Amino acid sequence: MKYSGIGGQAVMEGVMMRAADKYAVAVRLPNGEINIDKYDAKPRDRWYHKVPLIRGVVSFVDSLVIGMSTLMESSKYFDDEEEFEKKSKMTEDEAKQAARKENAELTATFLFSIVLAMGIFVLIPYYASVLLERFITSDIVVSIFEGVLRLVIFIAYIKIISHMEDIHRVFMYHGAEHKCINCIENGLELNVENVRASSKEHKRCGTSFILFVMLISILVFIFVRFDTRWLQLVVRFVMIPVIAGVAYEILRWAGNSNSKLVNIISKPGLWLQGLTTAEPTDDIIEVGIASVEAVFDWKKFQEENM
Repeated sequence: MKYSGIGGQAVMEGVMMRAADKYAVAVRLPNGEINIDKYDAKPRDRWYHKVPLIRGVVSFVDSLVIGMSTLMESSKYFDDEEEFEKKSKMTEDEAKQAARKENAELTATFLFSIVLAMGIFVLIPYYASVLLERFITSDIVVSIFEGVLRLVIFIAYIKIISHMEDIHRVFMYHGAEHKCINCIENGLELNVENVRASSKEHKRCGTSFILFVMLISILVFIFVRFDTRWLQLVVRFVMIPVIAGVAYEILRWAGNSNSKLVNIISKPGLWLQGLTTAEPTDDIIEVGIASVEAVFDWKKFQEENM
């Protein structure tokens, strides 16, 4: 398998696909048509895109920013009839003001979600480990308990939301994104039949990235400890960029190798993707293909690398 350099994410009823310095958002509209919006992205040729660890943090932040903007962009196509009629009667200035307000609300929701995630996945496991310290004196056992609890909460959260209809459809688009990339990187023609037969798991997925972050944090916090609890808590937030940088390097290495060791290391992440991806229908696959072809010449890639 050759590394194609493309990657993406699922959005509301669609797929965002990025290649080099551009990305596209393909969305299945309520009328059945596929809408494609193309955008320029910041080129990844600066010095901080080449320095190990630092490039991982930059890539993570960049992905968050693009991910937020594409979610906003895809959501605008799914207003209910009353909202659509209201917007159709607006003047140009009113429409711009409404768009700014909507973007502000979505941004606030996104930031709140980050804060909430920090509370659920950082604070709860930490304070649970503090309670455990009353009964167990081993710092190693307490640190492992905290990390495992964080992982259990995350898996339970994914499992619960996967039963929501809207989230399940997002997971189907996530599966389509992976299938399209796997189809290309395995040298197959990019069509519905070949994409359908391709794997819905991929070693460079963000789900694997999150799992690596959690596993690495268990090891880090076994050794990085302080006597005061507030420092223990602060370091959990301060170390997030460092841990993310390490996780990115592991994911980058895994994505460029098919060695037995890499395949073993990738197994847990691929297993977890079984929860965050779902088998897409053909119409969803068509959206994934449209997003790829909007930004990536897959035929040229295969001619040069296969």
